[in-house]
Amino acid sequence: MKDFLPDSAHPFIDVITIALQVALIVFVALLLRSVLHRLIGRLGTEKQLPLEMVVGARRIVTFLLMGAALLLVLDRVGISGTVIWTGFTGFVAVGAIAFFAAWSVLSNIFCALLIFTSRPFGLHDQIEVLEGGDKPGLAGEVMDINLIYTTLRETVAEGETPSYLRVPNSLFFQRTTRLRTHASAVRSLLG
Repeated sequence: MKDFLPDSAHPFIDVITIALQVALIVFVALLLRSVLHRLIGRLGTEKQLPLEMVVGARRIVTFLLMGAALLLVLDRVGISGTVIWTGFTGFVAVGAIAFFAAWSVLSNIFCALLIFTSRPFGLHDQIEVLEGGDKPGLAGEVMDINLIYTTLRETVAEGETPSYLRVPNSLFFQRTTRLRTHASAVRSLLG
């Protein structure tokens, strides 16, 4: 190859070789993709396959071919597939741990948004969260609703100091809630 290139291009032979190899990999991948897409289209027409199956098969073929081409290109550039796989799995593991660690908080925030929009109860309503069936559960007057929990003031006899319960918002969607305030029921019916 050195014989066909001018002397000024000799220091760049390695770069030119890698660029040509990358171009060849991309060209072969696109050619294979085109051939396989046509084959899948013909099979879909001949066998009267649902359009969703044909489109899904084409997407899978494209994903696999482009992924393989990307790995081959990165290998030619000098990046090992093992390094990429290690980095990817490490990122997925950290993401999964973070997701599970924040799951209860995210659940309570989402349930707070549902409470704000669907308004099953409001401030100063008397509610009771039932344990199961008619078993008594957490009960009291709604004093505050924030993104993580709802504060209930327990009903106590006169002269006693009331206690406050902080109930996670997700609990209202996991248990039956008894509403003891008429104004809230009318409010939710009127929208």
